[in-house]
Amino acid sequence: MNGLGTLTTKLKGLSYSHKYTPPLLITGILLAAHLSFGILESYPKLITAITASFATELVLHRLIVGTWRDLSSAYISGISVGILIRSPQLWPFALCAMISIASKYVLRYKGRHIWNPSNFGVVMMLLLAPQSVAVLSIQWGNNMWAMLIIWVVGSISIYRLRRFHICATYVISFLAFALVRSWMTGDPYIAEIAPITGPMYQLFIFFMITDPKTTVQSKWGQYIVIVLIAFVEMILRINEAVYAPFYALFIVGPIAMAAELWYKDRHRDHSEVPNQHS
Repeated sequence: MNGLGTLTTKLKGLSYSHKYTPPLLITGILLAAHLSFGILESYPKLITAITASFATELVLHRLIVGTWRDLSSAYISGISVGILIRSPQLWPFALCAMISIASKYVLRYKGRHIWNPSNFGVVMMLLLAPQSVAVLSIQWGNNMWAMLIIWVVGSISIYRLRRFHICATYVISFLAFALVRSWMTGDPYIAEIAPITGPMYQLFIFFMITDPKTTVQSKWGQYIVIVLIAFVEMILRINEAVYAPFYALFIVGPIAMAAELWYKDRHRDHSEVPNQHS
């Protein structure tokens, strides 16, 4: 009986943790998208991004916090960079991964990092090295079965993490604003909604806008912020910004995070002021 009890305890200790869901999901998206569309330029570039992400996370967390950190977040950032960045050279993959991870430790407000790491890294590379770097094209094949599988598996995984409402809000907002864009530009509606079926948007929807560390905590706030991101994306698209979703999140996300942190801090200070009439 003691042996059986020990075995049961060990099995309970091996129980599945939800923190493994995002890494497993992004690995699945990578495999499905690469097998269907061949999205990776090369495996060495992907390995370079992941390795740089791991190394930066380990070093900075050890230097600043003083402990070793779990690398699941760094893995997601590394894969995201490996998928999204396009360059004939290796250094942009390493640099983008390093910038992404470093942003978590350097760019903080009231103890929190307010930019999604991979979103920040990608935008910085587009701004700093536009001649050397591009981002994964939004136009890839028509294998809708592969994308349908990604969406179903991704939606179930995100639902289990209680973040599905964020994805759904963005998709609905994107489709609605695409209708506005179609009316304003005269382009066919189907052409306006086509980008959301591409691999680039799978990462954006399932990982960037749902990142628990860089989204506001209020559920109503999350709805409002996501609609604002989709709205800013629409404005950028009308003005022919190629990488509109990344720029939209880069602008709206940290402003919303900073505003919520400032409001909570201010409200806390007011609640701690003693009542003079008591």
